[in-house]
Amino acid sequence: MNKAALITVKIALTLTTVALLQGCATSNEDEFTCGSVASYITPPTADNLYRVVVTHLNGKPVISRPYYKLAAGSHEFTVAELIESADLKVKLAARQTKAITVEVEREQRYHLAAEFKQDKVYSGLNTDYWQPVVWQQEFHECVFANPME
Repeated sequence: MNKAALITVKIALTLTTVALLQGCATSNEDEFTCGSVASYITPPTADNLYRVVVTHLNGKPVISRPYYKLAAGSHEFTVAELIESADLKVKLAARQTKAITVEVEREQRYHLAAEFKQDKVYSGLNTDYWQPVVWQQEFHECVFANPME
């Protein structure tokens, strides 16, 4: 291999290495940014949306909080509906928890709610009368105070 070809190979290897290292690098700022999921705001009942209470996060029981700071990624919430409507005709035993998966992005806040289905009259033990939904998403600065938060 001649000298010019050798220099070209070295330059190509150096550029490739730099590109790979940049792809793997993360800044300290990225490590501490987060997203959040909330259930503290009362959604518009005119849209058949009601509050929920979080009982589990990623399969683990939690003490309900107004919001949860989370790393970006997929998180599963188990929620109980707090529907207060004269149109709700199901038995108390039908009022069971349901799961919703939220794809959390950095610096976004997702607001959870129970959507009360009004397409027909649900009664007895029918649990299909509601579904958990993300009813609002908004920009929200979110930073972990420490990486173990």
